[in-house]
Amino acid sequence: MARINDVGGFEGFGAIDTGDDPEPFHADWEARVVGLFNALRAQGIFNTNEFRDAIESMPPAEYLAASYYERWFRAVCTLLERKGVIEPGELDA
Repeated sequence: MARINDVGGFEGFGAIDTGDDPEPFHADWEARVVGLFNALRAQGIFNTNEFRDAIESMPPAEYLAASYYERWFRAVCTLLERKGVIEPGELDA
């Protein structure tokens, strides 16, 4: 069964923007998420494959509604919970 991120060959998702974007981040929080990802990965909290799996296992509606870096942030939070670094729901408050 394909996950929601595997949309190859599906129609209805609109055209893909292939233009180069000169800005790597459009908000400060996006850069912070990348920094958080890099720090946690470097400390061995999770690896890239686990991170990718956390993104790809998001519920379809959440995945489609989230921006690129929102998916990254949700994956980091999911992995922190899975690894016992934070309690489930701790970041919800």
